[in-house]
Amino acid sequence: MTQQGDENYLTTAEVARRLKVKPETVYAYVSRGQLTSVRARGRRGSLFAAAEVERLVGRTVDHPGAIERIETHLSLLQNDELYYRGHLVRDLVNGHTFESVAELLWTGELAPSEPFAAPPELVDLARQAMAVAPAGARTVDRLRIAVAVLGAADPLRFDLDPASIVATARQLLGALVTALPGEPLDGGLAARLWPKLSPRPARPHLLNSTLILLADHGLAASTIAARVAASARANLYSVVSAGLGALDGQYHGAATTLAYQFLDRALDDPVKAISDELRSANALPGFGHRIYQRRDPRAEVLFGLLADEPVMDRVHDMTAKVNSFPNSDFALAALMHAYDLRPDAGEALFALARIVGWTAHALEEYAEPGLRFRALGNYTGPAVT
Repeated sequence: MTQQGDENYLTTAEVARRLKVKPETVYAYVSRGQLTSVRARGRRGSLFAAAEVERLVGRTVDHPGAIERIETHLSLLQNDELYYRGHLVRDLVNGHTFESVAELLWTGELAPSEPFAAPPELVDLARQAMAVAPAGARTVDRLRIAVAVLGAADPLRFDLDPASIVATARQLLGALVTALPGEPLDGGLAARLWPKLSPRPARPHLLNSTLILLADHGLAASTIAARVAASARANLYSVVSAGLGALDGQYHGAATTLAYQFLDRALDDPVKAISDELRSANALPGFGHRIYQRRDPRAEVLFGLLADEPVMDRVHDMTAKVNSFPNSDFALAALMHAYDLRPDAGEALFALARIVGWTAHALEEYAEPGLRFRALGNYTGPAVT
């Protein structure tokens, strides 16, 4: 330890040992404003105030019961708008591909991107894995099985270098979409995905916009699950598996299917569909949001793209009867009905899009101290004897 004036300072190597991270991670903390470096008088290298380092240590697993305020550069939900790295998401839908927005979330750079590759050997393996599922399995079930098998087959899956993680994410998404049943079109991910979900003439720009809108959404339950896995230094396949597990709940990814079924009933009789839900004391599927107050910007964009579709007459009719606003789940339901998408297509779109977000959050988490999530349980069981 070095002393300058009245304060004690640590070298980069000493800070790395104290935080149990690599020296490169120390400089990542500096770039994010979590640590302040100063120049050492009469010597090379940077120094860090010991007191500031100890405050950062107090936020790691060495502090039992620490529940973090997670710092992220990725998405912001503010004033009923959604932003990715400072870009308004409703603007990103216009003129950008899903692949380009993925690169923005992963690297911070918004630039044209090539379609994600789908190596034939990975596609074949993913197809074999998906074929294990029973005939009635959902698309998300097939994706979950394929992710686990592709991870088991990757001998370099524990390479957590950012460039390796991004390369793995590109191939994982490319292989998953291509391996789904159905003949893919040429082009980007959205074009390849359309015939897997709908028998109608291809409208890949609709899926491209949908995937962009769903790519990330702050610290949702599945994203927290993914970050906890990354904090334990799980590989990317396991991070995605953790996200898929949390996404499977009725309050998260499955909400799109509930909204689809609700709209299906409402197409025949909207008043009866609403009345049945209210009589059951259920919240209306696809309406309202925990964070947005007056509108869901993702739903607004999707409804704008569907403006000329007959299903929108029913959407407007229902919205007028409900004392709330439609959210992205209901907008997905409208898209599914407008183009005869598979009944489980909403969950599949949600899962594939959110793999991009989980990857971006994993990249952030790998740069943080490991195992920093540890809530302190309040024991209420039998007295100790």
